[in-house]
Amino acid sequence: MTDKLEDKITIIEGPPPVFEFVTDGWALGLNESPFLYDISLTQVRTFNGPALVERCHRMWKNNGNMTLRYRNDIGVEEEAPIMAARSVDTEEGQVLLLWIRNIPEIGGEEEDTDDNKDSSEE
Repeated sequence: MTDKLEDKITIIEGPPPVFEFVTDGWALGLNESPFLYDISLTQVRTFNGPALVERCHRMWKNNGNMTLRYRNDIGVEEEAPIMAARSVDTEEGQVLLLWIRNIPEIGGEEEDTDDNKDSSEE
């Protein structure tokens, strides 16, 4: 039986993570599924980056899933599936790079459609 904490990386303090939309070809390949998801990158400071990456690799090797747990801007706990992880050393310490999968924003598509309608009416 798998320890339930082994399949999660939790941000316990600090601001909510900032997710950057990814358009790299290799990262888009992480989205192999029958559903359309966006891939985003976030950077998290850590003291044990290589150990967290190794934990991800162990779960994925056993066909498990890894999840990032964090609190959003209003303090509500959220989770996002981790698709890839990498640890890097910086001058400020270790940083964990996490590529996560999230559902695309539907509101953004509607805004694009409205913009197109406005420009065609002029």
